[in-house]
Amino acid sequence: MSITTTVTMTTPSTSTITLTPAQEQNQPPKSQKQMTKAERREQQERQRAAKAAAKSTGPQPGGSNQKPAQAKKGAPAAAPTSASVKKGGKGPDGKPTKEMKETTTDDSARGLRIFSHFGLPKPPGPTKGDIHPAIVRLGLQFSEFKIAGANARCIATLTAFKIVIQDYVTPPNNTLSRHLVTHLSPQITHLVSARPMSITMGNAIRQLKLDISDSDIDLPEQDAKNTLCQKIDDYINERIIIAGQVIQETAGTKIKDGDVILTYARSSVVEQVLVGAWDDGKQFSVIVVDSRPMLEGKKLLSVLSAMGIPCTYLLLPSIGSVITEVSIVLVGAHSLHSNGAVYSRAGTALVAMMAKQHSVPVVVCCETYKFSETVQLDSFTKNELAPSGDLFSSFPLTRSKDTLTLSKAANLEILNPLYDLTPPSSITAVVTEVGVIPPSSISSIPLALGRTTL
Repeated sequence: MSITTTVTMTTPSTSTITLTPAQEQNQPPKSQKQMTKAERREQQERQRAAKAAAKSTGPQPGGSNQKPAQAKKGAPAAAPTSASVKKGGKGPDGKPTKEMKETTTDDSARGLRIFSHFGLPKPPGPTKGDIHPAIVRLGLQFSEFKIAGANARCIATLTAFKIVIQDYVTPPNNTLSRHLVTHLSPQITHLVSARPMSITMGNAIRQLKLDISDSDIDLPEQDAKNTLCQKIDDYINERIIIAGQVIQETAGTKIKDGDVILTYARSSVVEQVLVGAWDDGKQFSVIVVDSRPMLEGKKLLSVLSAMGIPCTYLLLPSIGSVITEVSIVLVGAHSLHSNGAVYSRAGTALVAMMAKQHSVPVVVCCETYKFSETVQLDSFTKNELAPSGDLFSSFPLTRSKDTLTLSKAANLEILNPLYDLTPPSSITAVVTEVGVIPPSSISSIPLALGRTTL
């Protein structure tokens, strides 16, 4: 077979050579300098495609990314690769392999990552900046859940800030109304590092910053600090203490003689309502429903039983056996949202839905300073995790604590979300210091207080 070459002379310095396919195969590969721009681009695309294919198939035994040659007929079957072992879950001997165990562990770890945005209970990190000792002590109490509950946390935070303000000294060439807010920022950050900030703390801190900004710059420093501390005391007294007393009187009128009242966990306001109604001479009984790990209902049970109130204590899974005997459900709240939803201790939504199913009225006792202008549709977007152990075990049980407490093991992950969201459709009314409000009108709370924001 003859090979023909066609040479076309275009100019004395250039020529175009056309080769047959046989000649092209025998030609040595071109260098980068000899390639045209289109040829270099085509080569880069081929290399990228080869890398992507090698990454998708994974490295083969022997360290090569090339596809292994197909086995000839009659050849013995090859030993299972690591990829096939992981997929099948068993080795040649039929036993689970190490790779399968590692894959299972990785899958469970990936499953828990969906809760990684929850606030985890942890001790506060190292102090950064000028952190007051009162704030350091409060952060430790928050992280260890020695101070729990929206009202208790808010009062403790404002009380600690009073100490910080009294010990504060305005630097030279600064004013208290401008520099004190900057001084409080690391204190707030330290508390948030110990435990996520509650809605009540956020509302109180915003009000405090507003009061600081409105301080008269002509006042002597000590007078300005005394004025701020007085405003903090007024906030605690008006928005928490007096508000609780008004709620006690309003909700107490809903309790009749012979009622069976069901409450979940422990709310300081609900406890105040029940104690006040009993002191007024009303005869009723209380069913305290509780759940782990907080077991806050034990503390409420000890207070009510010490007063002589007939009480029944049971855990959340048993609520179905007593809900038909209940006259009214009283629960507290961590926060109220403008769409009418109530954010409260995990399990409250189940109690409210069970009550609605059996036509039992559900009344939420909550102060207006717990109002949030945000709209929350679930408890997954924002939540907090409780420690794994039982925290409040002071009230005696018939069984020992060791038989009731789960311990974290290598193959066990304990997940304890602290809060859930009760939809407004499961709530009958919300009792506040400004009156009894239906869930559909919760967004009007700021207007009822004569202001645009809280």
